[in-house]
Amino acid sequence: MAVSILHRATGIALSFAGLGILTWWLFAIGNGPEAYATFTKAATHSFGLVVLIGLTWSFFQHLLSGIRHLVMDTGAAFELGINKTFAILTIGGSVLLTALLWFYLLGVAK
Repeated sequence: MAVSILHRATGIALSFAGLGILTWWLFAIGNGPEAYATFTKAATHSFGLVVLIGLTWSFFQHLLSGIRHLVMDTGAAFELGINKTFAILTIGGSVLLTALLWFYLLGVAK
């Protein structure tokens, strides 16, 4: 149940916050170096990084939850134990993928 609610919530977050940041980034690219520098400064600020990491987690959570729902649409994974394991793997996988991506992007893994 919680993963299904998270699926909806992350979809909303990606739609509004993700689209807003994408639009800001595209406008910054189109409006020259000063506008892009402003965007980069905001994105690399600690609050900006928290937002970007949150959106990355939302993306991976939504992706893995969508895959879970796709598998369940085939009629599989309806048994309580398997369903609960799949839900936990969805949450854990999204956290792991987010951490791996940001370790790579921030240069920690290099």
